[in-house]
Amino acid sequence: MIMSSVFDIVGPIMIGPSSSHTAGAARLGKFAAIVAGGNIKKVEFLLHGSFAKTYKGHGTDKALVAGILGMDPWDENLKNSFSIAKERGIEIIFTETDLGDVHPNTVKFIVTKKDNNISEITGSSIGGGNILIFDVDGQSVQFRGDYPTLITNHKDTPGVISKITALLYAEEINIASMQVYRTGKGCTATMAIETDNIIPDHILDKIKSIQEIYSIKMLNPLI
Repeated sequence: MIMSSVFDIVGPIMIGPSSSHTAGAARLGKFAAIVAGGNIKKVEFLLHGSFAKTYKGHGTDKALVAGILGMDPWDENLKNSFSIAKERGIEIIFTETDLGDVHPNTVKFIVTKKDNNISEITGSSIGGGNILIFDVDGQSVQFRGDYPTLITNHKDTPGVISKITALLYAEEINIASMQVYRTGKGCTATMAIETDNIIPDHILDKIKSIQEIYSIKMLNPLI
């Protein structure tokens, strides 16, 4: 069964001329802000390919900043995102770069928080307002932000995945997709689990308490 989002079926409601350069860009920015966890003081946008060539003319720059501010693609304030970011004390930098063999509408966010912790998120706007996230803090992932997504960083050892999935099963939370990446056998692994339901806090607390877990991020679906 092929799952489709509302963007696949009817297209995005948005401000601006291009779904890839505005709706997708705003969703990418919103996702990056969620990953960073708020209290943002600075964002550098590394723009690749088409994004780098046309980001001013297509309003991609305003859409990316709007997403960082938590706006949706159809928000009337999207056009004022630069001035709003300035009012909030968020420094904005755009850098044209080459990110390698990736989709032409790709951006890497380097997000600095007020405590100077840095998050790095890389993703692409793949058309029709849809996005694909493929790197979070240096770890390869692959998901679109349409489902609640749990990202774990854990020790690569037998039983960790079953402990997590057992907790989800006990809560009757269905797994839509699951991907596991590791740096090497017995080293560090990253897992991205997309679920049909939002994972409640008490289950997240239980997952955090698993001995082999280093850290987790819970990303709820983007509109």
